[in-house]
Amino acid sequence: MNMQALLTQDEEDRMIEEEFQSMLQGYLKSNHRKKVEIIERAFRFAKKAHGGIRRRSGEPYILHPIAVAKIASQEIGLGSTSICAALLHDVVEDTEYTVEDIEQHFGPKIAELVSGLTKISGGIFGDKASLQAENFRKLLLTMSQDIRVVLIKMADRLHNMRTLGSMAPNKQFKIAGETLYIYAPLAHRLGLFNIKTELEDLSFKYEHPATYAQIEQQIRETEECRNHVYENFSAPILARLNDMGLEYEAKARVKSVYSIWRKMTTKNIPFEEVYDLYAMRIIFKCDDPEKEKDICWNIYSRITDIYKLHPERTRDWINNPKANGYRALHLTVMGPDGNWVEVQIRSERMDEVAEKGFAAHWKYKIGEGEEESELKAWLGTIKDILDDPNPNAIDFLGTLKLNLFASQISVFTPKGELITLPAGATVLDMAFELHSQLGPKCIAGKVNHKLVPLSHVLNSGDQVEILTSQSQTPKPEWADILKSAKARSRLQIALRRQQAPIIEKGQEILNKFLDDAEVKGTNEVITKMMAFYHIPTRDTLYYKLGAEEISLEGYILKDSPKTSPNLLKKIFRIGTKNKSDDKSAPKIITPEKINTKEIYSLRYTDKEQNFVFAPCCQPIKGDDVMGFINDDGNVEIHTLTCEHAQVLKATYGSRIVATDWENVKNSFCAEIEITGLDRRGILMEVTHFISAQLNMDMRSLHIDTEKEMFHCKLKVLVSDTSVVTDLCKKIKTIDGILSAQRHTEQS
Repeated sequence: MNMQALLTQDEEDRMIEEEFQSMLQGYLKSNHRKKVEIIERAFRFAKKAHGGIRRRSGEPYILHPIAVAKIASQEIGLGSTSICAALLHDVVEDTEYTVEDIEQHFGPKIAELVSGLTKISGGIFGDKASLQAENFRKLLLTMSQDIRVVLIKMADRLHNMRTLGSMAPNKQFKIAGETLYIYAPLAHRLGLFNIKTELEDLSFKYEHPATYAQIEQQIRETEECRNHVYENFSAPILARLNDMGLEYEAKARVKSVYSIWRKMTTKNIPFEEVYDLYAMRIIFKCDDPEKEKDICWNIYSRITDIYKLHPERTRDWINNPKANGYRALHLTVMGPDGNWVEVQIRSERMDEVAEKGFAAHWKYKIGEGEEESELKAWLGTIKDILDDPNPNAIDFLGTLKLNLFASQISVFTPKGELITLPAGATVLDMAFELHSQLGPKCIAGKVNHKLVPLSHVLNSGDQVEILTSQSQTPKPEWADILKSAKARSRLQIALRRQQAPIIEKGQEILNKFLDDAEVKGTNEVITKMMAFYHIPTRDTLYYKLGAEEISLEGYILKDSPKTSPNLLKKIFRIGTKNKSDDKSAPKIITPEKINTKEIYSLRYTDKEQNFVFAPCCQPIKGDDVMGFINDDGNVEIHTLTCEHAQVLKATYGSRIVATDWENVKNSFCAEIEITGLDRRGILMEVTHFISAQLNMDMRSLHIDTEKEMFHCKLKVLVSDTSVVTDLCKKIKTIDGILSAQRHTEQS
């Protein structure tokens, strides 16, 4: 029975009041002006508006806005205006009150924030990609006007993730998916490190509960040993810091569960081989910001007197802060146990910015400093993307994610102006970064006074001069050498301007084709057509049709001169290609109606199956998977880590189904990658070991040799993932084998 049902009204009111006072006390301890009266009014207003409404968990709804306000205040550091907006953020969406009512009671600024939050309610993404893109545009447009909207939205998302357990499994996948896809990288870009880490961990916990619990247990089990190693490592450093007369705090920062799992997955190593499980963090007190840099380098000098420095892993984020304002000095040294250990050195001020993000202080607390200028520059880039008048939903998200995830380099103009670009940026990126009219005319560059082509990849510290010609015109293939979101957005605008008549003609051709086939030109239809022709953007598809580089009619005539939908059928087989193409494959039987709120039990025997395999990630029994109801009405299964699944979770939430492997009694084809030293007879030994000793059915074998190494890909029939893990373990016991692992699209 729900605990909430056991409380009387008086007890419930007392609990709500205690939660509000807890939030208020945290605010009173901050250095904001103490505007208690308006906060109390906002709370009473929200409590009355949400009276009688409950969350799915059964608790009174008002506890959610209080929790969001508490996160905004105590974990992000926002002030009274944001706290009021957080308390009121669902009032307009869920009750009869309007934005005008909010403005009348609380003034235009709070009303503006509530209005911004109402526009993007219910998560960034809707059930359709076009709605998702539009909502996301609203979020970012509002963000570029007042950053506090997205910070309150971040607090709202964090509390939703903390209480996700009361939601249905398919909703958990959808919300966790969009959190990992957009919110976590957005939090990272805004410098909200703690929130970003918690969002990642919570998303991971709901998508991979068994793996999460296992890693969490391994962290606990190794804690005593890790503490001992840390004490041995830190003792001589602490002695030197004490000699310096510093007031400081030193601690071990353990990697998050999600980041440990990411390392295990990308490096294909077990937990025991994640040697950088912790980093040492030194936070010193300094009242004079001008002395912070000297103190950081003095500490660096003391540490490198004790331990051997890794020359390629020093990160000076003090002289070159990250775009999210992060400042610190990182160095990696060899510990007494022979493992590399990272040490992070920061002042208290740097630490506060690193943990909470400087976005909270932007314009509202500490004026215009360098950090604030960095944030404004980033918001300016977002505004550039928004200024693109016609972004396709998926293109728009992809372009934006380029910006969210990008690591950065710093280069210089011939006049010494510092320009920040994503890692891997080219001369052409630099041209578009400097001016939207400079990029389309760029023909080459001079890097450190040496002539280089457009595609030349820049390094931090390069001096770059852009060379142009009035006869130059932008080319579609330039998109392949551009790394920055801003450059891609500006290229698309330039191409659209140049290619507008041809694009318009191509769009008319496609619309007529779809009308004749009686098919709606939805986002999904166009996206699948782009995938079919291996075309990256919608405009490129229109352009190629308009320029007669591809012909829909010609293709149809080749297939069948009468029925135009044949091509569409071929296109829609993308993403649903599976064993049913084989005459001997199990028959696909899908229920007429699928209840997305219930767990869908996967059935797979030699006679029939009630799902289709997604070709992008090759799932097998034992993988954490989800179902997606495709256009044919079939449940298409993807691994939760599949990149395509990330987009599906974030884009088509209403078509996601939670699944389990209960009724699966058939074999799966798994691909194994083996690398080893090339010696006479080793390949025969491997294949004999698999087929004869392990009695496994091999389906294909592909071998490449290079110098003294060989690389082998083989496909075997297995019952589940445990068989694959065991097989790889046994293959690695063969003399000369260096690695054996399952191959997926992600790996």
